[in-house]
Amino acid sequence: MTTQCPSAGLLTYDQALEKVLDTTRPLAQEEVALGEILDRFLAQDVVAQFDLPRFDNSAVDGFGVRSEDVESASESNPVKLALKTTIHAGNSGDIAPLEKGETVKILTGAPVPPSVEAVIMREYCREVDGYVFVETAASLGENIRRRGDEVRTGDHVLPSGLQVTPPVVGLLAGFGYAKFAVSRQPRVAIVVTGDELVKPGGTLASGQIFESNSYALVAAVKALGLSDCRAIHALDTREAVLEAFTEALEHADVVVSAGGVSVGEHDFVKTVLEEDLKVNTVFWRVAIKPGKPVYFGYQNSSGDAKGRKLVFGLPGNPVSALVTFNLFVKAALRKMQRGAAQPVSDGWHALVAANMKKKAGRMDFVRGILSCSPEGALNVLPTRGQDSHMLSGLAKANCLIQFGADEESLLQGQCVKLEWLDWHS
Repeated sequence: MTTQCPSAGLLTYDQALEKVLDTTRPLAQEEVALGEILDRFLAQDVVAQFDLPRFDNSAVDGFGVRSEDVESASESNPVKLALKTTIHAGNSGDIAPLEKGETVKILTGAPVPPSVEAVIMREYCREVDGYVFVETAASLGENIRRRGDEVRTGDHVLPSGLQVTPPVVGLLAGFGYAKFAVSRQPRVAIVVTGDELVKPGGTLASGQIFESNSYALVAAVKALGLSDCRAIHALDTREAVLEAFTEALEHADVVVSAGGVSVGEHDFVKTVLEEDLKVNTVFWRVAIKPGKPVYFGYQNSSGDAKGRKLVFGLPGNPVSALVTFNLFVKAALRKMQRGAAQPVSDGWHALVAANMKKKAGRMDFVRGILSCSPEGALNVLPTRGQDSHMLSGLAKANCLIQFGADEESLLQGQCVKLEWLDWHS
């Protein structure tokens, strides 16, 4: 049974995310040395500069033979071949063609001459006084890595937007690149507002709390590999909020605030952004929980879309701030580096391990712990502490359960869709 939606007129989560991605523009590219390129995002396709492998080479340490010479070879009936020479890795492999009854020792990675039809592993051979006794037959091409087997010159090997992993670094090095074009990393500023906030390590007076949002949000940014992130604290006055956002927009490509974005007497964030700083509002408030009052807009600092700076106003409750960061801000930061939004996947699905209830109207992102049973079934259990100020539940969670806007109950054993919580990806 469903009831009338109390959030009618608000954007859904999918609609809001689409607007964020449509508004986000990729950053310029820069060339970065291979030693510093890990976890960055390719700004160009990687195109093969030459064939890989570059030449026929041996996959093993062994002996190069003509197939017909060893077709009758076996452990009980070894074939005796004359050892012609040895080819090491780095040699040219330029030798006279093998004659009948001849073999050549070839080490792993060494060029394979055209006359060699197979390489037999040394474990099946015995070398004695200039001769090799081969104890197995070999098929054509056995243990030979052929030129161009992996890629051909001009092939598109890796796409632009791919995050650089150790194998990507190795592939770039294998093509001879000392550096490669990657997207510039976005600069981020975090603005937190609140008269009641005290920096950790200080002394709390009555009614005060330790400020945690800036630490958590800076950590969330740095977990994505982005090192240029500063935090700014503003008191609950219009003048202080304006000063903080002015500084943030001067420094950053993306400004993320926590607090002051709702409709309270001291909530000046939206007013300052729209009226004082001429930020273009894309949306304010989304039909989700936690995070309903989330704000998103942009400022064209250079008069065109290439100079566009993004502004996210996240709620001040710690869970709301981090969940909306994960849902919206992270997607924008990744698109700025990838150059294109990643296709939306079907997500994870699991069986919910407890009955759940809520009011219809907003999609709830319920903090959960995903586990796998011995039988291989995925199960998800909501954490304790689901209120938007309860960080302990989010700290334990490894996923968010999507509790649909129109749904009022989920029954134990029901299949649900999940958002995997991986702060590093």
